[in-house]
Amino acid sequence: MQIPELRKLLDVLKEKRESENGARKPGPGNVFLVGTGPGDPELLTIKAMRVIENADLLLYDRLVSNDVLDLVGPGARLLYVGKTAGYHSRTQEEIHELLLSFAEAGANVVRLKGGDPLVFGRGGEEMDFLQQQGIEVKVIPGITAASGIAAELGIPLTHRGVANSVKFLTGHSRKGGKDPLFVAENAADPDSTLVVYMGLSTLPSLASKLMFHGLPEDTPTAAIERGTTPQQRIVFAELKDLADEIASQELVSPTLIVIGKVVALSPLWPHPVRETPILVESR
Repeated sequence: MQIPELRKLLDVLKEKRESENGARKPGPGNVFLVGTGPGDPELLTIKAMRVIENADLLLYDRLVSNDVLDLVGPGARLLYVGKTAGYHSRTQEEIHELLLSFAEAGANVVRLKGGDPLVFGRGGEEMDFLQQQGIEVKVIPGITAASGIAAELGIPLTHRGVANSVKFLTGHSRKGGKDPLFVAENAADPDSTLVVYMGLSTLPSLASKLMFHGLPEDTPTAAIERGTTPQQRIVFAELKDLADEIASQELVSPTLIVIGKVVALSPLWPHPVRETPILVESR
């Protein structure tokens, strides 16, 4: 609360709550952790739309699309707290304190997160912190990127006789390194589907380790930049070629990576072409 604009906003919200409650001392407000899905606003739940429209303050991440932000009510305030690789507009601890300060002022605070708030969204950390401070937290799930983007491409994440399980992996590395946090022998399962979040920078290492542990080098894969939005771009390739094709087509974050035989079930999969992976411009 060292920034004057934030202090002023906090005072405005306090005055609003006091005027609404008259002589009664207003209690703390609620915090809603809201998943906004992979980008297409039509994939929002009805409950999420209602909460967004009635919020006093919304703290939003980089992955929340402008189309979703257009749904915010005219009297609400927006505060960007997004993170990119190597740059955080707010630390996670600062986000915790912002949520707490505005909730204690009696505001209806909405924390907007891309995808689902409890899937690689650190929503669990925010929920735990606030609950320890006595603030009620309500979670409104969103369609996680794996489900929304796979559906957009017609890729079944599981399919009888093709994939009997699906694993969600983080592609984040430790301290900015080139190795993903989790790659083990049981991730290289040809009968499973792997969906990698935040994995562009570590993909060469991931692909190499998966093939080393036995995943066939011709395993179908897809990389999807800004899935379900008008800016969506898709690269299809075999596992051995995926990193090179992503680099060639200059895909940028956010890009989701799907690895597994189910990718070949997509109507967009360019079989029987093998030698030239295809970049698909959608919409």
